[in-house]
Amino acid sequence: MSALVKLRPQPVGIYQLPAAFLLLPETDNRAALAALLMGDSHCSLPREFRFYRLALDGRAEEAYEAITGSGEIDHWNRFVLRPDANTYQDLRLRIAPDMRGMLDAAAFAVGLAEEPPTGDGLDGELLALVLATAASKFLESEDQEQAAALLARAFSEAESASPLLAAQILNQIGSLERSTHPQTAIERYRRAIALAGSTPLTSLRAELWMNLGIAWQLAAEGRRGPLLEAAKAFQESIRCGLSLDHMPEMYATAQMNLALSYLGTPAREASDQLRMGIAVQCLREALKVFRRDTHPEMWASAQMNLANALQYLPSSHPEENLQQAVNLYEELLEVRNRALDPLGYARTLANQGNALAHLGMFEPATTKLNEAHKLFHWHGEPDMAASVLELVGDINSKIEERRE
Repeated sequence: MSALVKLRPQPVGIYQLPAAFLLLPETDNRAALAALLMGDSHCSLPREFRFYRLALDGRAEEAYEAITGSGEIDHWNRFVLRPDANTYQDLRLRIAPDMRGMLDAAAFAVGLAEEPPTGDGLDGELLALVLATAASKFLESEDQEQAAALLARAFSEAESASPLLAAQILNQIGSLERSTHPQTAIERYRRAIALAGSTPLTSLRAELWMNLGIAWQLAAEGRRGPLLEAAKAFQESIRCGLSLDHMPEMYATAQMNLALSYLGTPAREASDQLRMGIAVQCLREALKVFRRDTHPEMWASAQMNLANALQYLPSSHPEENLQQAVNLYEELLEVRNRALDPLGYARTLANQGNALAHLGMFEPATTKLNEAHKLFHWHGEPDMAASVLELVGDINSKIEERRE
């Protein structure tokens, strides 16, 4: 290995750019190195790591100015903090051959190189980072087979040298697999969670638990056990420290997925009614983040699921819940595009018509349902059209009963 890297293992790849590619100089403070490798970005660092602290805090220019040496590692870190094409080419000529792959990876990550890097001459966490960076090129071109092969090699290199980097790589592998092999992805995420342990890098732990929950949802196929496992994973994700103030988007996503897991669980026990109530509260919590003006798609999804849940929520005041549902559907109809998304518009109308019917508001319910029926019929959904027509028939029967 080049004299450039005398301290091993390095915490490369663990933190976001630019820190992901910064290299730490030699130090006697092994405790600081160990803390960084465990994801403790707020640990006490020695004077020679001051530039790294500034980079972790998002102060890249100050980090650049804090590097005063003239050694190879100083030139490297200056390039990482202030990358440009001329410096890249100059450094590539001067640097030891075994580190050119690492340099190419750093350049590729910021768009200064077009071809994915190779890791000739590297090992451990350094090679793992290069391979993971190369994999991103194949992910962009949707060559998942090649990306998966590179990530598998990267994991093998990182597992013993840098468990936290290995956990992040396994997270990527799991995300590649979960849509087609969710059970395999579940095992990946579980292993990644074990590798991450109690790392202070709460964003990683929260993401791993979140992804585990999504994998359980995909594996469930409506089965109760996997859906409850998904719910547990989403709860763990939130317990990692997610809140309205800390990583609010991930918090809202976890809340919504928790709600969907509960709502999708087949009801068999008395506790399932309680879960429906929890699901409603989770969706309300998600809507504190997913607002109509800032997250229109997520807002629409949470709004629809909340309205649907309110229709069937066991309650001592069902009329109030049904009226809330009607209002939520109306807000959705205001933003649904009937021309661009006729089926989505029709589903919202059908759900609203059903809620109105349960409230005994038969005339507006029939109007909504008739429009939904036409849209389903015109756009090739005969089963949905027939279902709506059947509901209209039930409403007409109730109207006749009232007249009698």
